[in-house]
Amino acid sequence: MLSYAIGDVHGSFAKLRELVAKCREHAGNRPMKFIFLGDYIDRGPESRAVVDAVMRLQSELPGRVIALKGNHEAVALEVIDGTTPPDFWLTQGGAQTLENYGVQRADELPRDHVQWLRSLPLSHDDGRRFFVHAGVDPEKPLAAQTGRDLIWIREPFLSDDRDYGRLIVHGHTPVRTGQPELRRNRLNIDTAAVYGGPLTAAVFDDVQTKPIAFLQAV
Repeated sequence: MLSYAIGDVHGSFAKLRELVAKCREHAGNRPMKFIFLGDYIDRGPESRAVVDAVMRLQSELPGRVIALKGNHEAVALEVIDGTTPPDFWLTQGGAQTLENYGVQRADELPRDHVQWLRSLPLSHDDGRRFFVHAGVDPEKPLAAQTGRDLIWIREPFLSDDRDYGRLIVHGHTPVRTGQPELRRNRLNIDTAAVYGGPLTAAVFDDVQTKPIAFLQAV
């Protein structure tokens, strides 16, 4: 089984379409699965198309497409639920999302898309890698992480070099060089697609923990 972990998309639909095609070509006839690390919406021009594409992929490959929740999905849901002021979301890219959907408020987003956003898990553990949007709290076991840390944390996680018993595969913090950041204990594959960088997929197999390849759409 090959696993293709894809970083923050942020409405970059053209790059997503190209990258998924590259992953399929790379896999050939081998069994494969996708793991998306969240942040499908906001900032970029085609949030709706991105959500549609990932939902469609889940239907095409049942049980083989894991889509995690990012902080941007969480904030949009908080605005819908009235627990976060809309202005905060709008300044973080929500304005572009509303414009793309052709609505004025978060609670006017399509019901099926909102239900899908609510259903997204916060992490995925495949026994070798721990996939998450932002990272983990270095002071807590993986099983004791809070939802807020999983989708928001940067420091002290980014600077910590301890062994978590898994390679932490994450996004959330854009790497402006356009290249994934692989360290001893973690891998950051947010290569700033919405800021002009490539969209990156890390390829994993069942033999070794670290990625066997990277694929990118520019």
